Amino acid sequence: MNEEYDVIVLGTGLTECILSGIMSVNGKKVLHMDRNPYYGGESASITPLEDLYKRFKIPGAPPASMGRGRDWNVDLIPKFLMANGQLVKMLLYTEVTRYLDFKVTEGSFVYKGGKIYKVPSTEAEALASSLMGLFEKRRFRKFLVYVANFDENDARTFEGIDPKKTAMREVYKKFDLGQDVIDFTGHALALYRTDDYLDQPCCETINRIKLYSESLARYGKSPYLYPLYGLGELPQGFARLSAIYGGTYMLNKPIEEIIVENGKVIGVKSEGEIARCKQLICDPSYVKDRVEKVGQVIRVICILSHPIKNTNDANSCQIIIPQNQVNRKSDIYVCMISSAHNVAAQGKYIAIVSTTVETKEPEKEIKPALELLEPIEQKFISISDLLVPKDLGTESQIFISRTYDATTHFETTCDDIKDIYKRMTGTEFDFEEMKRKKNDIYGED
Repeated sequence: MNEEYDVIVLGTGLTECILSGIMSVNGKKVLHMDRNPYYGGESASITPLEDLYKRFKIPGAPPASMGRGRDWNVDLIPKFLMANGQLVKMLLYTEVTRYLDFKVTEGSFVYKGGKIYKVPSTEAEALASSLMGLFEKRRFRKFLVYVANFDENDARTFEGIDPKKTAMREVYKKFDLGQDVIDFTGHALALYRTDDYLDQPCCETINRIKLYSESLARYGKSPYLYPLYGLGELPQGFARLSAIYGGTYMLNKPIEEIIVENGKVIGVKSEGEIARCKQLICDPSYVKDRVEKVGQVIRVICILSHPIKNTNDANSCQIIIPQNQVNRKSDIYVCMISSAHNVAAQGKYIAIVSTTVETKEPEKEIKPALELLEPIEQKFISISDLLVPKDLGTESQIFISRTYDATTHFETTCDDIKDIYKRMTGTEFDFEEMKRKKNDIYGED
């Protein structure tokens, strides 16, 4: 361990593992350590079920009705992958897909007036949906066609809208869309957590809706994918990639000190030994003095013996409860997966509710979501601080990831990865670049 590395990475959360994979592919000498005996950090999948009970300090062993403990892989942080999103591109370009199997999530639903409805995302579904009246459907269809044809580099597709200036609110007005349609478009298609986007230039929103429809077009049922055996497989896949390129991995390593000289990181001390480095990547738990709290997320893992009502007995789905529907500022999300994904015992379902905390009584805030899941066999509640780095790391060369937010997909995590990459290397992260570097080693396909 008493060696010199280009980059030392602390923590094996998804963000850290992807960055260590990318840095190794880029020819950097990487040492990757974690104080835990397992991969995944905050984003681990816990198995067997007994460990989940211990982790949440639930007395006694899981009841026999829960089946074998080894059949469970429960994600601490629930997220799906957008089929056409950035994480899938990273997986494909780095060929980490070799180590993973995915299943398409069976449906995406949105909450309106106490009921849940399937999110219409194709023209045919929009015309059949009971979310909107007849005239509203026609207007929504026109809007979807506009979005599909929109190209920010071709002014002929703008129809009088300036993507860099016109607020999204104005675009909705142009198509004469009502409040309910705006709610599900902004929150279930563009996947915004709050309504701040309405007054921002429309280009990003239109591109987000395009991402949703393009992801949906790939597999049909929904735009979301989920790995068999749980999300804990993702960091491990990138860890294998890093190892192929000479990265060194050490689990169960207590980190005693991050050594800084003249304001710049020079190494990490563990079990009395010092590994030197030029740059350091880590999650907030390793540098509590360099991060600040910007909020909290509540997550409730619920074990059920039945699919969620009104979802056509789907074995996996996502439900979005737009903030407007429940008088909140931020949305509530439900992610549901089951034994079909090898994460639960036969006939069991795992539904995970998450949202940004807004009051002193977070458990009351998620009541509308829990009511959709009744009866619930067992609940595991966690409230985590949202931590972000206090500075960009340019001086200290310590690059800190952000805590995983309440969204149910990995787009924000990928934005953080690209941002850290840019701060470390001074260049934009380029997917194509990764592909070329891999071809240099493996040769063309």
